[in-house]
Amino acid sequence: MKNRKQIASLYHKIYGVSPQAELALAQLFEMMDHAFVMRKADLKRMDQSNTDWYFSQKMVGMTLYVDLFAGNLKKLAKKVDYFKDLGITYLHLMPLLKPRDGENDGGYAVEDYRQIDQRLGDMSDFIKLLDTFRKNEIFICIDYVVNHVAKEHQWAKAALEGDVQMQEMFIMFDTDEMPNRYNKTVPEVLPDKCPGNFTYYPEIKKYVFTSFSDFQWDLNFANPLVFNGMIDNMLYLANMGVNMIRLDAIPFMWKQVDTTCRNLDPIHDLMRMYYLIKEDVCPSLALLGEAIVEPDEIVKYFGSDHQPECEIMYNANLMVDIYHSFASRDVRLLTIDTNRFMIPRKGTWMNYVRCHDDIGWGFNEDAIRQFGFDPFQHKQFLIRFYGGEFEGSFSKGEHYQYNPVNQDARTNGTLASLLGLQRAIERSERFRQREAIDRINLAHAVIMTYRGFPLIYSGDEIATINDQSYKKDPAKSAEGRWVHRPIFDWKRSLKKDVCGTFEHDVYQNLKKLIELRKNLPYLHGQASQYALDLNNAHVFCLIRQVKEKTFFALFNFSEHTQFVTTYHLRQVLFGNKYKDLIQGREFDLLEKSFELSPYEYVWCVHQ
Repeated sequence: MKNRKQIASLYHKIYGVSPQAELALAQLFEMMDHAFVMRKADLKRMDQSNTDWYFSQKMVGMTLYVDLFAGNLKKLAKKVDYFKDLGITYLHLMPLLKPRDGENDGGYAVEDYRQIDQRLGDMSDFIKLLDTFRKNEIFICIDYVVNHVAKEHQWAKAALEGDVQMQEMFIMFDTDEMPNRYNKTVPEVLPDKCPGNFTYYPEIKKYVFTSFSDFQWDLNFANPLVFNGMIDNMLYLANMGVNMIRLDAIPFMWKQVDTTCRNLDPIHDLMRMYYLIKEDVCPSLALLGEAIVEPDEIVKYFGSDHQPECEIMYNANLMVDIYHSFASRDVRLLTIDTNRFMIPRKGTWMNYVRCHDDIGWGFNEDAIRQFGFDPFQHKQFLIRFYGGEFEGSFSKGEHYQYNPVNQDARTNGTLASLLGLQRAIERSERFRQREAIDRINLAHAVIMTYRGFPLIYSGDEIATINDQSYKKDPAKSAEGRWVHRPIFDWKRSLKKDVCGTFEHDVYQNLKKLIELRKNLPYLHGQASQYALDLNNAHVFCLIRQVKEKTFFALFNFSEHTQFVTTYHLRQVLFGNKYKDLIQGREFDLLEKSFELSPYEYVWCVHQ
């Protein structure tokens, strides 16, 4: 295997060259050899022929909860025609592995990485589903929580029974001296629900590092046996036929006292080893990194051209910038951030406007200051706007994890409710309903155009609004994020084929965008991208280029008609005659300007 020398070098860097470390390294190589031998022939063929599948413009994703969407894996496999009709070629099945019983962080408190949540089926059901979707050219991603395990995981159970070796798989202390030192510098993840970063277990008389909850124990990646065990689990899942693995909570993986325990340098060495190992054993497996941190930190998890880490990263910054543009009617932040980062040639973004999680209002504060705004006050504006409290707001979002000390808060809500449809329906405002649909369609158009991999959150394709029924369920009522995690309404989904309905307008628009996207080489993941400042703060301009061929898209983030001057476009585009693929409009860049209707967008190719 070609990467063993690099793997060994990184392993020694982290774990030293002691006899114990050498033994652990030998065990790691043994695991890799075994996984390679056990890999099925059809997966090996893909390893040899299609390792960069995630760059294709034909890749369009959807993320969903299996139970909420279809009930279980067997029923989900029967929904393949629904995905094919829309044009979906990638599915992220949210937490699928066996969680602990009872409260389990929405499935992210994993008890067993080699079993499926029994409510959804078993491993044989999962393998059959993978085969079904593979035959229909739909790729599958699953969650793989790397930072922590449920306290019912076999390692944690043994640790609670006093097994010293298993206790070393976690971060534990006999007294509160070290926990108190950590707590001085380590931010709390969920201060309302889980204050502090440690939980005391009287049965073993130890304080355990628990970043997310008392039932999720942080793993000790300073122990090579932890790394080996988690790699073994990943390779097992890869050999089941999974195409992409979402590495959850990677910024938390390394702990060091007197730091924030976030985004520490050794994590990048760990991620680099993850990449090298999968390249040797299962190179068609793609690694998706989940790091909801500052944009400057997110981009580091791509690694570099010579030292790749994660091939795909969630573009949380784009999501925030899109909502910011709608609220402020100002695209300058979106334009600046689009041109802000260069990513390695092996990397690309996962672009989305909603997901199962809340929205944290982190943005480029330096840019906000350049615009003459105070970052704190601007964040308060966004929080209040999407909480529906700001005068003139169209949103029906809900505050999440509000901190009365610093007035910080995150926001919950579906795409349709955040962009105005729910409020307009409740007020029977037909014109506002049309505006909301136009906003939804524009948001989808942005992620379909942007360099990377578009991801739709299940339900957004039929304009699902907030669901308050979770408040009646004792198991969910304390968790506000369930407001945007409803059971998929299959009866309402039938309206996608009924003209004049919200469902039809959003679904059919999205379907058309997907069809167009798949046939546009300009939207390949490696095609160049540049956001052009048109000297109009309301209109976002994105240019994609393949060799000498150019494509440009314009997005009017305002409810007013905008006049776009052609001067700036002429300076960077080849030729003057362009045609809009959405409506068939023709543009001559020799003319002085042209109009964009409220919330209109165009996709233009050279004629």
